[in-house]
Amino acid sequence: MKVLVPVKRVIDYNVKVRVKSDGTGVDLTNVKMSMNPFDEIAVEEAIRLKEKGVATEIVAVSIGVKQCQETLRTALAMGADRAILVVVTDDVHSDTEPLAVAKILKAVIDDEEPGLVIAGKQAIDNDMNATGQMLAALLGWPQATFASKVEISDGSAEVTREVDGGLQVIKVTLPAIVTADLRLNEPRYASLPNIMKAKRKPLEEKTPEDYGVDVTPRLKIIRTAEPETRKAGVKVASVDELVDKLKNEAGVI
Repeated sequence: MKVLVPVKRVIDYNVKVRVKSDGTGVDLTNVKMSMNPFDEIAVEEAIRLKEKGVATEIVAVSIGVKQCQETLRTALAMGADRAILVVVTDDVHSDTEPLAVAKILKAVIDDEEPGLVIAGKQAIDNDMNATGQMLAALLGWPQATFASKVEISDGSAEVTREVDGGLQVIKVTLPAIVTADLRLNEPRYASLPNIMKAKRKPLEEKTPEDYGVDVTPRLKIIRTAEPETRKAGVKVASVDELVDKLKNEAGVI
């Protein structure tokens, strides 16, 4: 079974994000970029399925700028077999919208015909949490989101999902879309020999035009701003004063 894993290039999670002074977006000057952490988990899960003999090939796909090659090489170094890069723009500040990403992924899937797609549940740069669900809708495939455990057997996947009330176990027929949550696994570090081997693994470059997909933005960012600084707390002398402040100042009761 072929497994396809979409991966995204984002600001490294250890970096403090800075907003441009004019509010037009996030400042990416000399900022370290890396693979979206949830996508790393998805790649790791695909590799584990291959180690179990369930998966036969792992294809990593990234959609964005040329620099996404670095992200794909990381996936190849971890254990993916080959990679596809769909170059949408040359502007590193431009972010392809989830619907456009889902349409491109559908076209790639139509070509590759994988038995399973494992994606991160969301990207940490925009937190939209939409691409996996949109992709499932476009393909007409079953979906299992927020997966904390995945078991493949007899043409189906049993997925344990993290929900507000605890854990939910569902069974979906393959092919299907699974999105990875934080506790699905612990991604491995790529070894130096595998990093060297990754440079020789095939990485194919495509464009949206190759798949006949229109990536014209439908959303316009009006303004980007940092969150307000947290105000200092106050001490109260009595329960009555606390209740009064919660009711009349905070408005929570």
